[in-house]
Amino acid sequence: MADTMDLGQLIEFLREQPLLSLAIVAIFITVAGGMARRSVPMLGRVMQGAGNLGLLAALLLTIAQVTRLTTSSDLALPQLGMPKQTVTGVETRIPISSDGHFWLSATVNGVPTRFLIDTGATLTAISERTALEAQVPQSAMGQTVAMRTANGAIRAELASIGELRFGNVVARDLDTVVAPGLGETNVIGMNLLSRLKGWRVEDNTLILVPNNPQQPSLN
Repeated sequence: MADTMDLGQLIEFLREQPLLSLAIVAIFITVAGGMARRSVPMLGRVMQGAGNLGLLAALLLTIAQVTRLTTSSDLALPQLGMPKQTVTGVETRIPISSDGHFWLSATVNGVPTRFLIDTGATLTAISERTALEAQVPQSAMGQTVAMRTANGAIRAELASIGELRFGNVVARDLDTVVAPGLGETNVIGMNLLSRLKGWRVEDNTLILVPNNPQQPSLN
């Protein structure tokens, strides 16, 4: 029973990490191709080529999506009078701000901060200041990704948020990148939104529905 649960958790984790899943599949195909070359050289070469292309695609997609996050760095920070999210039933509702974006108040490891919600971003990203104040640990393996900004090429550190909380939504052990190019902007990406039961936009309001609604936070 425990093994079944562990496998289910692994499948769920990989479902929420499409780029990681792509990389794992690509590595498997590459290794299998290397083994196949001993008996079927042509098939082995084709499999290795496909695997290498998969790894390259995963790398390029990771760089592209992280680079996309830096476009948010030029956005003005939300004004103090920004619309405040509310909890209605099982939904967290976030009105659109005057700048045309959805901003929310949240806590990262208990530290209050603000986030821009970007449905086009794969990963959640936080500023260096937020990472420092919320004591967000970097990857134990010291993993980084390359990204380009208006100020040139930089390295973004992979990290993990212990707990991100807003409205009636709580996300734990959330993968993120600490991106210097973001300035003071924090961005919520699809790796958090994909954990929800559902989300939609109605009448200029972003509606988030968690799988397990929590006690509304007082952000």
